[in-house]
Amino acid sequence: MAELQARPMTGAERQRPLSPHLQIYRLTMTMAMSIIHRITGGALYYGMLLLAWWLIAAAAGPNAYATFEAFIGSVIGRLILFGFTWALIHHALGGIRHLIWDTIHGLEPAERELLALATLVGSIVLTLLLWGVCYLMIGGPR
Repeated sequence: MAELQARPMTGAERQRPLSPHLQIYRLTMTMAMSIIHRITGGALYYGMLLLAWWLIAAAAGPNAYATFEAFIGSVIGRLILFGFTWALIHHALGGIRHLIWDTIHGLEPAERELLALATLVGSIVLTLLLWGVCYLMIGGPR
């Protein structure tokens, strides 16, 4: 078997990046929404722990549920719940955006940017609208 010989690297080979990098590409709205879509997917994974805690507390009895209710009613709990709501809506709208792309629509550069912007704005508006309606349904502050 022939021995492999290492060939010396030239200066040009050392300067070349191994893969495309942010120094080459500029961050677009579509790229940012892709990153946020992955982050919200991870957040939803951990948010399911909150849902599981709620269900377990409801099944465990009044004391366990009171503990859950005290946490979720605190400022920290409400911020977590608000973030979970936004992540859920944003992730769902991102999925709809990908479904539109799967039907071979919205693939032009301007359309992609518009769909990405619609995902961001839509998730913020729908989250605020949902929380506003829920706030009015419970009769305002407690």
